[in-house]
Amino acid sequence: MSTKKVCIVGGGCAAVATAFELTQPQRNGEFEVTIYQQGWRLGGKGASGRALPSQRIEEHGLHLWMGFYENAFGMMRACYEELGRNPEICPIATWDQAFKPDNYVGVTEDLADGWANWMALFPPASGNPGDPLKTADPFSIPAYLTRCVLLLRTLITSVQDRVPQAEVKGGSDLVSAVAALARSTARGVVAEPLKSAERLASYGQLAIGVVIAEALDILRRIFDRRPQSWKPDDDLHAAQSLMTKLSVVIHSQIEQLTALDPELRRVWEIADVVLAIIRGILRDGLIFNPRGFDAIDDLDWREWLRLHGASELSVNSAFVRASYDLLFAYEDGDIDRPRLAAGQALRGALRMFFTYRGALFWKMQAGMGDIVFAPFYEVLKRRGVKFEFFHRLEDLKLDGSGKLVGQAIFNVQAKVKRGLDYEPLVNVKGLPSWPSEPDFSQLTGGDKLKKSGWDAESRWDEHSAGTRTLKIGKDFDFLVLAVGLGEVPNVAAELIAASPPWRRMVEEVKTVATQAFQIWLDKPVDELGWSKPSPNISGYVEPFDTWADMPQLIALEDWEVDPKAIAYFCSVLPDSEIPTSDNPLSSARDRVKENAIRFLDKDVAHFWPGAVRKDGFDWSLLSGPDKSSDGPVRFSSQFWTANINPTDRYILSLPGSLKYRISPLDQHFDNVTVAGDWTRCGHQAGCVEAAVMSGRLAAHAMSLHPPLEEIVGYDHP
Repeated sequence: MSTKKVCIVGGGCAAVATAFELTQPQRNGEFEVTIYQQGWRLGGKGASGRALPSQRIEEHGLHLWMGFYENAFGMMRACYEELGRNPEICPIATWDQAFKPDNYVGVTEDLADGWANWMALFPPASGNPGDPLKTADPFSIPAYLTRCVLLLRTLITSVQDRVPQAEVKGGSDLVSAVAALARSTARGVVAEPLKSAERLASYGQLAIGVVIAEALDILRRIFDRRPQSWKPDDDLHAAQSLMTKLSVVIHSQIEQLTALDPELRRVWEIADVVLAIIRGILRDGLIFNPRGFDAIDDLDWREWLRLHGASELSVNSAFVRASYDLLFAYEDGDIDRPRLAAGQALRGALRMFFTYRGALFWKMQAGMGDIVFAPFYEVLKRRGVKFEFFHRLEDLKLDGSGKLVGQAIFNVQAKVKRGLDYEPLVNVKGLPSWPSEPDFSQLTGGDKLKKSGWDAESRWDEHSAGTRTLKIGKDFDFLVLAVGLGEVPNVAAELIAASPPWRRMVEEVKTVATQAFQIWLDKPVDELGWSKPSPNISGYVEPFDTWADMPQLIALEDWEVDPKAIAYFCSVLPDSEIPTSDNPLSSARDRVKENAIRFLDKDVAHFWPGAVRKDGFDWSLLSGPDKSSDGPVRFSSQFWTANINPTDRYILSLPGSLKYRISPLDQHFDNVTVAGDWTRCGHQAGCVEAAVMSGRLAAHAMSLHPPLEEIVGYDHP
């Protein structure tokens, strides 16, 4: 068997996932893999670095893993097991030391008298992400409907005693409907649990809470049935009829409760959204539609909820708004243009809340580069994968047939000293990590490069130590394009011109710039006025709508005097705020710095009232080597970033755009596949899970491994 040479361009999650699958020991060396990466580190949008003198962790943004990331966690766990670190030497030797569960999620909401925080605890779920799945499919639409009904019943029960015993609009109709449905034998599905429904009807409004519970139980029993035993006309008609009457009653109660108990309004907003989801799935026939949730992707998430009866109160609630914030779902970064494809929003919400295992969130215990990409680098290198750092792709050239990529042309940004391989990692308290800048001592002319201010990760820095052209048959047989979508038009012009699907993709699928900053504080946040659990909270004001408390990172940094808190903030960066120039990165970073200073001065008091003086933020709270300065100039010791590089821009899931994404399985060119969270991979959203799924699909396209049925969620409805 001849060895096939694979060139992977890019070093993010999708790239390393592809390499990890192609070099599995059971492949017996079938593939010779080389990863070509601009700059000095792996990670893509998930890259992080360690900055001197404190070896503090600097990220591209806020990274949290979700409990439904089955593919990502499965691969990560396999990586740590193969790595086999010695726990006596390395402080993070196993996956469950690398990731810790966090079951709290928070949102902020804008009330008439100011902002309020809402923190919710999601109970630990059985198992851990990446465990083998049980026989029952948790990802089917009937399974989701059942979980929706159970959640709805829990929400209603939790507040039922506080609903006034007054006339409820539609109550009599619901009682009659439940009694009528109970009399129907309907293959025994609903008759048995409701033998006393006619007796309930005699109680009228006094029994309305009981009747709601019984109505929900009917729906649960219908949805619990095997999908193949469903009869679309009978079952859908019965469920839709009951849902219509149930919704009238619940909405009536919502109106009363909103007026009488604002504290519980949030619970009812979620209940209202869940009702709209159930109605929408039934009315749109998504259970029987072969496209599943993709069938509604031309609609915006809020638009779809409105179509199926969600109130304006719920549609504009903090809960819904946060779903846009977490996915940076603002076209052109304009917060007045929130847009999110309904099908993917629905898929993501149902997976997030109903299929998580262990915890809703999992927090990394060091930087993403340390926790994810250093272990993958070490394992892949041990397997024989070659890494060519400081190689930025400039162009792909088709051969004469127009069906193959014949050449890949790279700008060699810097050369490693003769006879050496670039060694990228540094050791921080026993943990292999990536530095925040290259090791110039390993590079030819490194001192000169360092003094010049060279930025190896900037698309606008044209420094070159030469070019390198890879040729098909000699240097590669297959090529995996795993750069960010924003970079594709810059490096694949011939492919785009030759392929209508590629052209439509780059025209229709959009990206957005993001901004982030991190600060290190000399006081813990509870001493600054935060009284709730350590948060991951979203939905706040721009320019930074999301905050995560990250104190767990302090132990793995190396300060002379440890800070007491670390705070990460992030949001979209409007395209209108990105300067138009030959090298906009420096100006964009200046804008982010200005945004961060203004946010701390004007807005952070909502979270930390004790951090603000009469004239604004108390800058003396910031940890850092320079304690002599005060005022906003002190912020210069902190970290901020403008993610405007084409390959760093976040992929959007805009309504009407997802159908234009190409899949790693598509054969538009015979020796090329794509990988990234911007591809059609079964979960069309910008996240680690989508990137890993795409990387596994890219490996399958070349090797038929892993089998498609092992890619969890690929055939998701």
